[in-house]
Formats: sequence, C-alpha cells, structure tokens
Amino acid sequence: MSRPLKIAMLVTDARVPGGLYDGPLPSLGTAPDALLQGFAGMPEIEIHVVSCVQQPVRAPEKIAPNIFYHSLLVPKIGWLRTGYQGCIRATRKKLRELQPDLVHAQGTERDCAVSAVFSGFPNVLTIHGNMRAVARALGARPGSFFWLTAKLETFTLRRTSGVFCNSAYTEKLVAATAVPTWRVPNALRSDFFTVPLAQKKTGPPILLNVGSALPYKQQCGLLALARNLHQRGVKFEMHFAGDLALHSDHGAEFARQLVAPDLAGYVRHLGSLSTRQLIAAMDAASALIHFPTEESFGLVVAEALARNLKLFAAATGGVVDIAAGVDGAELFAPADFLGLENALAGWLAADCPAPRHAAETMRQRYHPEVVARRHLEIYREIA
Repeated sequence: MSRPLKIAMLVTDARVPGGLYDGPLPSLGTAPDALLQGFAGMPEIEIHVVSCVQQPVRAPEKIAPNIFYHSLLVPKIGWLRTGYQGCIRATRKKLRELQPDLVHAQGTERDCAVSAVFSGFPNVLTIHGNMRAVARALGARPGSFFWLTAKLETFTLRRTSGVFCNSAYTEKLVAATAVPTWRVPNALRSDFFTVPLAQKKTGPPILLNVGSALPYKQQCGLLALARNLHQRGVKFEMHFAGDLALHSDHGAEFARQLVAPDLAGYVRHLGSLSTRQLIAAMDAASALIHFPTEESFGLVVAEALARNLKLFAAATGGVVDIAAGVDGAELFAPADFLGLENALAGWLAADCPAPRHAAETMRQRYHPEVVARRHLEIYREIA
C-alpha cells in the first residue's frame, strides 16, 4: 500500500488577528475549517496544518487522525512590517522537517502565501479574498494594511505553481498572472448540513444580513432601504450580524444610524455570532440580503441557501456562481437599491415563499467531502 500524500497547509490561526490566544483549539477560518472536515478520515492523505502565531497557544497535536497541527512562534518584528520575514523563516524550517509533497497556502491576506512561495517546495495558493480588489474597493492608502497586502498578493501570484480560485470572478482576476488555475469552490462547514432545521417562530418576517461593517458591504444602504420599507407600511424586521468595526469611520456611522430603527423595532444588531448562533439566526430568518460591491466567493450566501433561505443579493463576484440554477435566488446590480426594495416588498406581500431545492443544491456543490475530494484530485495531478 502506498503512503498517504503529505500536504503542508499554511493557514492563518484566527487567534492571531483576533488577539484571543486562550482558546483551546485552532481557529482557522470558515473555509479552511470546512475543507479540513472533508479531509478528516481520508486515509489517502495526511495534512499538516502550519500556523504562525505571536504568542504561545494551546492546541492538540492532531485535529483529526490524519490532520496534524503545528504552531510556530514568531515575534511581532517578523510580521508585516518586515514583509513577514520571521514567518517565512520559521515556516521554511518546519517544512524542511516535514518534507511535504506539496505546500498549500490558504489565503493571500497575511503570511501564508508569501511563506509558501519562499518555502523551497512545490506550492499552490487558494484565494479567499481578492486583496487587490478589496484594496481598490476601500480606496486603501499607500502604506496601509490593505495596500501592502494587495502588493504582496501580486508578488506571490507570480511565483506560485498554481492557484485555487473559488469563483469565475476570482479566476478572471488571477488570469493576468498566467499561472495555472483550478476553479474549486469553498466548502461549507458540515454543521450547515447536519443541524436539523429549526421551526420558524411566529412574528414579522426576518431579513438577515451577515458581515462586518465595511463600506463595500453597504450596510448603511440597507438601513436606508429598511427605513423606506418601514415607511411603506411593510411588516418585517431586518437583523444585522457581524462586527460593528467601531474603530473605523464607517463602522461608527453604521452604529449611529442603527439607533433610530432599533428603537422603532424594525432593525436589530445581533453582534458577532458563533457557527451555531449563525445557524439559529438563519433558521429564524426568511431571507438573506447580501449586497456588497466586491466579493470573491460569498460563503455566507451558500450557507444561507444550505439552510433553505430565500436569497436577495448583489450580482457580484462568486455570488453569481453560487446562485446559478438555485430556485428563488434573486440578483441585482450592486447599486440597484430601488430594484432590491421593490423585489423585497413584492416578496413580503406574497407571504414570503421559500425556495424548494436550495439546500440540496448546496449539498451537491459545497459539502466538505465533495470539495475535499476535488482538492485531492488536483494535489495528485501536481505531486
């Protein structure tokens, strides 16, 4: 019997950017977590998750029987201010010990991609957020985090062996680099398929929006839309979930604008939610509204459809791929708030019909095992 294919997966442990080092388990982000759920128990592959951290963290040696976790302590000076030199060196040293068949960097947002291309091993990247597009959408100033990250993304894309693109939109943005690409969607966490659907409570229909308060996610525009619907006498509640980002001008303005509709009873802010809390919020809602001007994939859209929610979304990025062929999904130009408002009003007046087959479509496309099997096919092709 041949030995398992050995993959070193470079992933940002969310305990680093979040500064929450006391958690007992690695927090690797929704898409990487879901992919690892798909790989767990597959004997033909051995995964070594490698994450750089700024403080010692607690974590088991194994996440699953065939998935190992390695945290590498890197002082603050070795991070972005030095082009992630400390992370590059620590990762390269660990990879020499592991001797993987392939290195797979999850995301270009931080150190993973640049550590992969300097690893000395065959390597591929997954684009989770198109950082160059995000920097343009935010008008990132020279020297800022998003500006620097966009520059590093360009640098790494030209030096890797290939790129996993989670949508046609991402694939188009990467095409100019002339590196091989594979279109493979992000996986959904297994909970979105296994947790039984909760029975909806009586009361006004709930419109759910999920995401941190960032200008390109247009939450302030959705508040204005909610105000218009309320003034038209439409019965509903709009619930926002996600970080308010009060440190930013946009987040502070969004929080200020939340006050009046919250007092009027037709808008609520739920805060940041765990996976189970998010599933409960989706099951309580009748529709998801997702209206960004920039989106690489749109994981929350697929998650909501997996809970059989009606979808109203901006036709941007990977959302177009996710919504394709899904009954009841309605897409609009990112600036078409009037069209969105009228569609919502008509759907609410029709007693909020739910999609019939959205959940099954998401299972066929984005179940962790489905996406993990596709990754394994590509790993074998490369290695």
